[in-house]
Amino acid sequence: MALEVRRLGAALGAELRGVELSEPLDTDTVELVRRAFLEHIVLVARDQSLPPAAQIAFTELFGAVEPHPLASRPGLPDFPQVMVLENRPGKPGARNDFWHSDISHAERPPAVSLLHALEVPEGRGDTMFCNMYAAYDQLSCGMRHLLEKRQALHSGEATARRNREEASDALPIPQVPPPVAHPVIRTHPETGRKALYVNPFFTQRFSDMSDSESAPILNYLYAFATRPENVYRHRWRKGDVLFWDNRCAMHYAVKDYDEHIPRFMHRTTAAGDRPF
Repeated sequence: MALEVRRLGAALGAELRGVELSEPLDTDTVELVRRAFLEHIVLVARDQSLPPAAQIAFTELFGAVEPHPLASRPGLPDFPQVMVLENRPGKPGARNDFWHSDISHAERPPAVSLLHALEVPEGRGDTMFCNMYAAYDQLSCGMRHLLEKRQALHSGEATARRNREEASDALPIPQVPPPVAHPVIRTHPETGRKALYVNPFFTQRFSDMSDSESAPILNYLYAFATRPENVYRHRWRKGDVLFWDNRCAMHYAVKDYDEHIPRFMHRTTAAGDRPF
């Protein structure tokens, strides 16, 4: 079957059909997948069986696969690059019900994140994504001018606090590196397009403003970026392989289930560049 790309949302999101991600992909197929990824930002392939080694190999098409820099969650014993996201009786999963771009507090945040759904609660645990290209494009000229040369500080302290204060499978983080400054408007290294690059979980404030001065502007940007018309909501099925571009998207994991409802996923990330 030839590879088919079917759009899922008006703002972002598409489904790949006619591809088995566990099999080696030829050059033409890899190019089609990469083109679709850059266009749609979020891609899903359904009914996949992707063992850890194959998941790492596919993720490496987008960059080197690395463990979480803060070791926030356990990895597989033989594949430490594969983070285990697990929720089941006696082992509640850590919350991720907040808008964020993965590990934006790193010097070089990951370019791509990938989740393989091994067990999911039917009709629950959706993940929402928003298009940060569109968020930038739709800002007024005045707001763009205000933000264009500005940087913001990103910190992993929120993750450490979550892991410390919440009963979950998350691991304690003994030391958090100092905050890192990234451009508020970043340029995508492959498409050349500009995207808003702040998020309410990791972004602390603008580098040249106080917390109280930054908050009204940042809160406006978060609300503007996550308007319903700029969001794709993914309803998980077992066997889904879903991957997204952290350089131009935020995501939010809906927490409408408790520890008694099993949910089990493997996550990998592909290394990115320093935002510019």
